[in-house]
Amino acid sequence: MPSPLTLLPHLNAVLNSTSAILLISGYRYIRLGRIKAHRNCQIAAVISSTVFLASYLTYHYFHGTTHFLGLGIVWWIYFSILISHTILAIVIVPLVMVTLVRAARGDFQRHRRIARVTLPLWLYVSVTGVIVYLMLYQIYPSP
Repeated sequence: MPSPLTLLPHLNAVLNSTSAILLISGYRYIRLGRIKAHRNCQIAAVISSTVFLASYLTYHYFHGTTHFLGLGIVWWIYFSILISHTILAIVIVPLVMVTLVRAARGDFQRHRRIARVTLPLWLYVSVTGVIVYLMLYQIYPSP
């Protein structure tokens, strides 16, 4: 039976996928004028991303670093995705917080302005998180 710790990368991929789906759904809802559905999707995306972050930190605290085993051009592709993902994952946290605060305060004009930056970056982080997972744990897994 696998250790619960070894299941966390899989959970993390599911949580990142869930965040991406919720972000796309929320965007679609706001374009349709369905404000409550938009708000619910965005709140659920924040919850999914927060649970992801807790799970990710827990996994890496106990497990440490997982090394990518791909070689050549594949390593460079993985590394470029990982670096951009990591940098934007750090940047996205304050952006999401400011976007949420502006919405919560009813400052929708400023919320809309920052959301136009936050959404594509957050979506990129969620999707590249799944790509990193697939490359690290499914395509080139450690023995």
